[in-house]
Amino acid sequence: MIIFKNVTKFYPPNVHALKHVSLNIKAGEFVSIVGRSGAGKSTLAKLLIAEEKPTDGEIIVGDWDIAKINANTAPQLRRQIGVVFQDFKLLPQKTVYENVAFALEVCGEPNHRIHEVVPAILKLVGLEDKINRYPRQISGGEQQRAVIARALAHRPKILLADEPTGNLDALHTRQIMDLLLKINEFGTTIMLVTHNREIVNSLRRRVITLDKGMLTSDQEGGKYFI
Repeated sequence: MIIFKNVTKFYPPNVHALKHVSLNIKAGEFVSIVGRSGAGKSTLAKLLIAEEKPTDGEIIVGDWDIAKINANTAPQLRRQIGVVFQDFKLLPQKTVYENVAFALEVCGEPNHRIHEVVPAILKLVGLEDKINRYPRQISGGEQQRAVIARALAHRPKILLADEPTGNLDALHTRQIMDLLLKINEFGTTIMLVTHNREIVNSLRRRVITLDKGMLTSDQEGGKYFI
C-alpha cells in the first residue's frame, strides 16, 4: 500500500529533513509515526500527500509514484488519502453538514450522492445530532470528529492523522483515538503522526520512530520511549 524506498528530503542550504528512509506499510495497518520535534514526521506526511517531493528515493502509494506525480493528478491521489490536522480547518460559516458536503461538492459529486453519504459519515463519527451546528457551537473534540468525517467523505483507503489530538484534553483525545481505531477496523489504513507517548503506548500497534531525519526503530506492538 505505502512504500518508501531510500527516501531523502533535503532543504537548502543544509537541512536533511529525511535521510535514506525505507519502510513498507500494508493495507489495513494502524501505524504510529513518532519522534521529537524536527525528527522528520511532518516532512514524511507532506511527502505522502505529494505536498512535497523527495530529493531522492521512491514513494509508492498504491499505483501512484509520488516522485513523478504532477499538479494535475495530485488531487486524484489526495482523494485516496484523507488528512486530519491538529488545527481543525473547518469553514466557520458552514454547518457541520455543509463542511463535510463541501469536500464532495468541490469534486463535482451529484446532490443525491452527497445527501446519501454525508449523514452516514456523520453518524459514523457520532455527530448525527450536530449536523446543523456551526463549528463555534460544538466542542473541540466534536470539531475534530467533523474534520475526520470530512476526511472520510471520499472513502479514502488511507487516513493520515497529523497530531490530531494536539489541541484536545484527555477525554476528547481518547474519543478521537477510539474513533480512529473504529475506522481502522473497517479496513482503512491509519497513519498517526504524533509525539504523544501515552497515546502510542496505549495503542500497542506498530510504531515507527524517526530521529534527526533517520528511521531509528520499527516495531510491531512497540512502544515510544523518547
